[in-house]
Amino acid sequence: MTLTAQVLAGLMALTLIVVGALETFFFRSAALYPIFLIEPGEYDAVALWTRNVGVYNMLMGIATVIGIALVRRGQVAAGRALVLAFGGMHVVLGLTLLLTAPELWLSALSESGLALAVVVAVLAGDRRAGRERHRADASRAT
Repeated sequence: MTLTAQVLAGLMALTLIVVGALETFFFRSAALYPIFLIEPGEYDAVALWTRNVGVYNMLMGIATVIGIALVRRGQVAAGRALVLAFGGMHVVLGLTLLLTAPELWLSALSESGLALAVVVAVLAGDRRAGRERHRADASRAT
């Protein structure tokens, strides 16, 4: 995985952890209304959902950090798999949010945009590495 992909994955992980904390502990804050669109009268009704989704996001962020750490420690395939899995999940989750609640388009973009950049960076780095291996193999064969 390239350094660019690792940095983007780190930003995605940080975002997931921060948003997860906001969802879990601060969803009642009026300052977060533009993100969550939760009215004060709905707080009790959505408490279970927001806390569950918040913990889910924090765990996915932590798993992404573990993936980056695995890459850094030489276990590239395992780390890459974690980063791609959680990046891909958030691309799909963002698209699902956009389709089911278009008024949350900014949240959908926030959820899927960085994740898409991570997936593209990982796959582009893999493609470039494959071309470089092919060139090296070809030069050894001659």
